Amino acid sequence: MSDFDVTYRRRLAILSTTNIADALDALDLKGATYGIRPVWENAGKVIGRAVTLKITAAGLTKGKNHLGVKAIEAAKQGDVIIIDNGGRLDTSCWGGILANGAKMKGVSGVVVDGAIRDVDDCIDAQFPAYARGTVVATARGRIMEEATNIMIQFGGVQVRPGDVVMGDRSGVVIIPQEKLDEVLAKAEEFYEKEEQMVAEIRAGFSMLEVDNKFNYEKMLK
Repeated sequence: MSDFDVTYRRRLAILSTTNIADALDALDLKGATYGIRPVWENAGKVIGRAVTLKITAAGLTKGKNHLGVKAIEAAKQGDVIIIDNGGRLDTSCWGGILANGAKMKGVSGVVVDGAIRDVDDCIDAQFPAYARGTVVATARGRIMEEATNIMIQFGGVQVRPGDVVMGDRSGVVIIPQEKLDEVLAKAEEFYEKEEQMVAEIRAGFSMLEVDNKFNYEKMLK
């Protein structure tokens, strides 16, 4: 079991991406992406260190390997493969063979700023996949891998190898690796406050009473 698993994974699993997004805002950090969600209903939460993959257009310069193969090879158990295809929806940059390869390597999931295909294969492998959309068109002849494990942009956010990726049904957030302790502590603070608010609402207190007590509008300050 890695140090990340021992120290952080269980704590992160309790939280939601919205808890993390609020903590990032409170700390003036950029990490909330947009428009990237699970491609199948019960994909489950993904949490792990980033293995990054940058995609570019196919052309006269040819790639040596099919995109994603080197990222799977580089990944450690529990990592998340995160793919920058600039939000393109006209071509896939992940599919069923890659999903099975990543699953066997112990990768936690894939998150894609772009489209994927072979969703049924991902479901059969029980491999969590998040993307901006799905498409049937292959990557072959359309796009290729530019680089693995470099800094990328993902949904408007900077991501570096080793940053922490977290996804749930609300979307995907990125935690800068050197700010993980700080972000996690702030997110847990927000989680506890919101749990208290929900408990009081369910106990019969009015929304106005709860809002005034917890000063919800100014919670991030």
